[in-house]
Amino acid sequence: MHGLRRRRRNLLVLTSLVTAVLAASTASTAAVKPRPADPLQRQVEAIHATGAVGVHAEVTSPDARDSAHAGTAAMNTERPMPRDGRFRIGSATKTFTATVVLQLVGEGRMSLEDTVEQWLPGVVRGNGNDGSRITVRQLLQHTSGIPDVKPEIPALNSANGYRAERYRTYTAKELVERAMRNRPDFPPGRGWSYSNTNYTLAAMITHKVTGRSWATEVHDRIIRPLNLTDTRTPDTFPFILGPHARGYTAFGTGRSIDVTTLNPSMAVGSGSIISTAHDLNRFYAALLGGRLLAPAQLDEMTTTMPAPGLGVVRYGLGLAEIPLPCGGSYFGHRGELLGYVTWGGATRDGTRTAVVYATSNGGQDTQQAMITLMGQELCRTRS
Repeated sequence: MHGLRRRRRNLLVLTSLVTAVLAASTASTAAVKPRPADPLQRQVEAIHATGAVGVHAEVTSPDARDSAHAGTAAMNTERPMPRDGRFRIGSATKTFTATVVLQLVGEGRMSLEDTVEQWLPGVVRGNGNDGSRITVRQLLQHTSGIPDVKPEIPALNSANGYRAERYRTYTAKELVERAMRNRPDFPPGRGWSYSNTNYTLAAMITHKVTGRSWATEVHDRIIRPLNLTDTRTPDTFPFILGPHARGYTAFGTGRSIDVTTLNPSMAVGSGSIISTAHDLNRFYAALLGGRLLAPAQLDEMTTTMPAPGLGVVRYGLGLAEIPLPCGGSYFGHRGELLGYVTWGGATRDGTRTAVVYATSNGGQDTQQAMITLMGQELCRTRS
């Protein structure tokens, strides 16, 4: 009997203790305010909300590296976006190409005032196109007037074209010949018009100057020295190796298809590189930090001019200058190649970088949300 009363008394004590602990825990929880969501995560989710399948971003500074992702790695799955997935960087490739050309200029092996005809006799000719009147500077600056080859590539312009030609190999010479079917947009130096053909020609000139392919020069001058282990110049190989999200585009129809597989020879020099957000951040930090170009060549690259059609964005030599909402500007480049869209860049001194990519071509809302992320993150400082 005494044992039963003792057990009951112990049970009452234990119940009182548990009740007290729970009450204290509840009071403590109520007293602690929830932490605000990470600003980078909020911005990535805002991009995803515009219709992108998946989004990944990374921001770096001397003492921090932040990343965030939203959405999935493939449609109709729960697969998360890879932490540092590889993707086609599209026109961000142009900054790599311009860097190699400017290194050659700095070495005295060529000049920005050399004409295309000097290095590539007879290549830019016909329908009013004249390589003897176009300089290397004008190629890198998009002031050559040379027509863009993109409309001449079926795989980039329709679902049927993509299905028919996604494995097709183009030579650089063939790409230029296709562009020469059209008249110039304007006389050399008399306007500004974005043209992928300019950078295919820059790749061809690189080959002519060095005797080695554009891909080899990019690898030996940029990728290997910076140890960009997840960056590739894939030549004609149509697959993305390693962790990656699938890419999608609707070709303006409202119905997206998977376009991850693509022979990137159609974008040699202008858009063919595969990389990661982390590698691109390291590239921009090295470039703007003065590790890839001598001061004179970096000044040439970052001397910008108005770029009609790009709004407030100005353009230098393979590098754009974009205003920051906090004042000043940053340098970077937008990239897009079938199903992958990216924005990346760095502050003027290269100490803070940001890269974001989305796995869809995205509409205006997606683009604006990506631009907003870049501006806010490159303005934000760490304590």
